[in-house]
Amino acid sequence: MNGMKVVSIVGMAGAGKSEVARLFREKGFITVRFGDITDDEVKKRGLKLNEENERPVRESLRKQYGMDAYAKLSLPRIDTALKRSDVVVDGLYSWEEYTFLKEHYGGDFILVAVWSSPEARYTRLGKRSIRTMTSQEAAGRDRAEIENLNKGGPIALADYTVLNDSSMADLKAQVEGIIDKLT
Repeated sequence: MNGMKVVSIVGMAGAGKSEVARLFREKGFITVRFGDITDDEVKKRGLKLNEENERPVRESLRKQYGMDAYAKLSLPRIDTALKRSDVVVDGLYSWEEYTFLKEHYGGDFILVAVWSSPEARYTRLGKRSIRTMTSQEAAGRDRAEIENLNKGGPIALADYTVLNDSSMADLKAQVEGIIDKLT
């Protein structure tokens, strides 16, 4: 490794992963979003971007490539970006993705969990302009991610945890504190 860091963001839907990734990007990190793989495949199939269409695509990609599919499929983008800058990966999901990236990047791989209460997450998801979800859809996605994707392990073993349950200023201060420690 060239000393560059790969920081991966993990959290449940609506926790604020993309906001945290944006804050890293503002500090010079290049963003690689795992969800872009899903979005590209949904569009390729001529479908609308929504949970109803995205979930079967995510499941079929994992069936085809394994539970670490998104890490494997994103590796070329991460490695290309690392030649220029530190990288923030928006949206690690599974234990297998975590172990794949940890084994590949070793000590240069940092995991940041973003936590927010289900009530706050469901409210945010209902107000989103893209990928809007009802509370029922969000609760279903939570169950699917915990039961089928082994998402709890990476959240539990994160190097840093950001609590996103108050203000944007508080979130920004927490993330900037992490960035200061890493750079």
